[in-house]
Amino acid sequence: MILRIGLNLAEKGLLPLTILRLGVRSLIKKRLKEINTDDGDTFLETIRSGPIAVHTDKANEQHYEIPADFFRHVLGKHLKYSACYWSEQTESLSDAERSSLEMICERARLRDGQNILELGCGWGSLSLFMADKYPNSQITSVSNSKSQRDFINSKNKHNIEVITADISDFTPDRSFDRIVTIEMLEHVRNHQQLLKRIASWMVPHGLLFIHVFCHKRKLYPFDTIGSHNWMGRLFFSGGMMPSYNYLPSHSDSLKIEQQWWLEGIHYQRTAEAWRLHLESKKPTILEIFDDIYGDQASVWYQRWRLFFLACEEMFGYNQGSEWGVGHYLFSPKPFEPS
Repeated sequence: MILRIGLNLAEKGLLPLTILRLGVRSLIKKRLKEINTDDGDTFLETIRSGPIAVHTDKANEQHYEIPADFFRHVLGKHLKYSACYWSEQTESLSDAERSSLEMICERARLRDGQNILELGCGWGSLSLFMADKYPNSQITSVSNSKSQRDFINSKNKHNIEVITADISDFTPDRSFDRIVTIEMLEHVRNHQQLLKRIASWMVPHGLLFIHVFCHKRKLYPFDTIGSHNWMGRLFFSGGMMPSYNYLPSHSDSLKIEQQWWLEGIHYQRTAEAWRLHLESKKPTILEIFDDIYGDQASVWYQRWRLFFLACEEMFGYNQGSEWGVGHYLFSPKPFEPS
């Protein structure tokens, strides 16, 4: 009851930021206690026997069919809607975006002339970056959003082909030297099945690079029932939080070559920058939201603000040691005839 009342006040913009932070931190502590007392075995068995992804239409509705204008005002110049990398020299969100994109290219061992597939390309931050950095590469970018396809195509890059497809149904007509995916697998459930399919899309000496947000030790679903699960209900229906070691241990068709842990502080600073941009552009954002949400525009402004704040607090919890970002480099295992 108290939580529901608090959320109603937050959605009306009636709570100061300090109170919102305290409320979010309380929910984070509650979530951490829950996941530490749950071994996750039941959820693991459910996803192993289930479909590749669920509620993909909800993911579009909640994030990926929101107009590009909104993200132009909230994100940096590369429109990277995922964790960025902040060093001591980083001066802005756009700098952090570029540092992250450079890191991804290096860790994925990308080279000019490769045939590259990006799964879940978003607004094209990585695909467009790769197109400029590797002009002799052919890049195939997959998104489940028509508006994202149209946005990337508007950049008129000769070496990008954008395909609109649900990852559960997508089957390419060629093999790839490199496959990259940035914060898409959190919307997937049966990773074992998907990774097996991805392995079949790679040339024998190809590589797969994955970037996901994750918890250091535990995996769990984004639940949608109850006031305390408002983030799962409004922003991550059908999604899950992987654990850092989950993907390497559930990739029968792939061999882990290398993996890296990025402390959550990088995502904390990214989400904080998104929130500050949102707050500084409030009148403009409300105009955009009028076209999307109608008379609920102001409510959704507060929901997005609270969403960014929740990400900021979660990834910053315990100095970024609980939740963070996992980077993984996989190669296909040699085919073994039965």
